[in-house]
Amino acid sequence: MKSYIIKTFGCQMNEHDSEILAGMLEAKGYRSTEDTGKADLVLLNTCCIRATAENKVFSYLGRLKSQKLSNPAMIIGVCGCMPQQEGMAAKLRQLFPYVDLIFGTHNVQQLPIFIDRILAERKPVLEILAEPDEIVEGLPAARKEGLRAWVTIMHGCNNYCTYCIVPYVRGRERSREPDDIVKEMAGLARDGFKEVVLLGQNVNSYGKDLKNPLDFAGLLEKLDGASGIERIRYMTSHPRDFNEELIRTIARLGKVCEHFHLPVQSGSSRILEKMHRGYNREHYLSLVEKIRRHIPEATITTDIMVGFPGEDDGDFRATMDLVREVRFDSSYTFVYNARPGTPAAGMTEQVPDEIKKQRIQDLIKLQNTISMEKNEEEEGSQQEVLVEGESNIGPGLLYGKSRGNKTVVFAGDKTLTGSTAHVTITRAHLAYLEGLLIKQ
Repeated sequence: MKSYIIKTFGCQMNEHDSEILAGMLEAKGYRSTEDTGKADLVLLNTCCIRATAENKVFSYLGRLKSQKLSNPAMIIGVCGCMPQQEGMAAKLRQLFPYVDLIFGTHNVQQLPIFIDRILAERKPVLEILAEPDEIVEGLPAARKEGLRAWVTIMHGCNNYCTYCIVPYVRGRERSREPDDIVKEMAGLARDGFKEVVLLGQNVNSYGKDLKNPLDFAGLLEKLDGASGIERIRYMTSHPRDFNEELIRTIARLGKVCEHFHLPVQSGSSRILEKMHRGYNREHYLSLVEKIRRHIPEATITTDIMVGFPGEDDGDFRATMDLVREVRFDSSYTFVYNARPGTPAAGMTEQVPDEIKKQRIQDLIKLQNTISMEKNEEEEGSQQEVLVEGESNIGPGLLYGKSRGNKTVVFAGDKTLTGSTAHVTITRAHLAYLEGLLIKQ
């Protein structure tokens, strides 16, 4: 029996792609292993959203050289977003000639064919498609054990934000048919999954390309009534395509959680325009006001970038002011770094690294203060927690997620795993909430 390792870099979309890659390998008789020295196939599913992710791939490939020398029959493959960049596949072949297989994001379903070719011909395979094939349904997925599963509802992105490489490596937006999504979720319910996370680069633009258009609000309504799943989440939303109809829909649906991850990126309208985000500061604040008006208990999180080309002290102050005004429950904060092939990489007025470093530290400090205060506001509240298992914080403790996507830790019997528990929040921490189980 042959064995494989898949090393995944990047976002949840890549994680789910790796589940599909693993499913196809297991359908061919491969089995997962943790031992690189014994693996017949090592596949790196890569990310190129930031330079640090690419550097990790290069480092990992360098370490594999000695393994390949001691086991020449081992197949080493690189797939995902990195090879899809113009010129990157050739660079990988030049730097790492012992790599046997390189393919991109548009032909994931061909992995079994590529392996057969390598085994039959004993020659490297490099297959990069410039345009994506039609969406292939029914591919097997080797999902990780647990209560939560990812379900892709659409591929690609049409936004072309000036800093982002995703549209160039993932292609244009392509929506899955709603009936195929319903069918997949019904299967997940039968397999014991309790929660799904709907994935797309911009879920709010779902359905625009379908023969019979159905918007994202309509999809949520269909899934809420038919899936058999207890909880539905989604990511990621784009503020430009977010509207009040969607907020109203979420407010009345029982399974869709009250957690809104709404990336703002910057609090400066001038910088948002340079980013080609398609909205301004006022539009974003209006969305937040609508969310809190219709769903007062909503949790709101975001992504924020500092150091975008041309960002001056006034622009950064606008971002800090927006964070103070919105009071996000948490933020994913990061420093801009140029990605080759994007318009922002060629912009003048690149912000010096020392300024970026100071700004990100100031932003993180502010957000941590607000996050702690927001968590303290939860003290005394009752939360519905989907119990995921035993916590590593201490013996006899369980952990799970609230509907607002916050981790809750409480004392209880491990037989509660997989069930929904009602917990009174007794103490706030920055990274989690501590609670007391309400006896049923």
